[in-house]
Amino acid sequence: MPPVQEEKPPVFFMAKSKKEKEEVAEEPKPVVPERRWYALRVISGHEKKIKERIELEIERSNWKDFIFQVVVPTEKVYKIRSGKKVAQERNLLPGYVLVEALNTRLHGDVVKTISEMPNVVYFLGKDNPTPMTQAEANRLLGIADESLSSGETIAEPFIVGETVKIIDGPFTDFIGEIKEVNEEKRKLKVIVKIFGRGTEVMLSFLQVEKIS
Repeated sequence: MPPVQEEKPPVFFMAKSKKEKEEVAEEPKPVVPERRWYALRVISGHEKKIKERIELEIERSNWKDFIFQVVVPTEKVYKIRSGKKVAQERNLLPGYVLVEALNTRLHGDVVKTISEMPNVVYFLGKDNPTPMTQAEANRLLGIADESLSSGETIAEPFIVGETVKIIDGPFTDFIGEIKEVNEEKRKLKVIVKIFGRGTEVMLSFLQVEKIS
């Protein structure tokens, strides 16, 4: 009798799922160079000085081809003092400096050099800076741009019930109480006493000053 051959168990091949096939086929996509905004955390009060230091380093190290702008977002505000409008600049984002750079180049020694400057804390994302979303950047930079064109922001907001002195118009030198504040139109409804009776008058923000 011929020798009985031992039967080998069948071999089963598991078909790969569509997801597994995709995972095998997919390769890491190369990072596309693009201009992005980054937030640099700094000690509050030193924003402008740090901006100047970074700009000097850009010139010294020839970084101009990949660091495009260094911005401290500010807005122009006004205070009324002794009947005069005094202009001031207010920082929109205390403790931060914004840097626009090429996403493929902001790493390594560049990040290290900036991060080690006096009064700099770190980039958001630290050694691998995380770019801001375009919406975040547009919002901050848009506010800054808007303020340059409008130039009518009041540094100290008015409050209903507050007492103010009228410094411009037919009711100059009258004292009144704020009844309503319209931020959109930049108007106040003020109650002043004329011939012993309370009378409502509409005034712009710049026609009154706070009584301290």
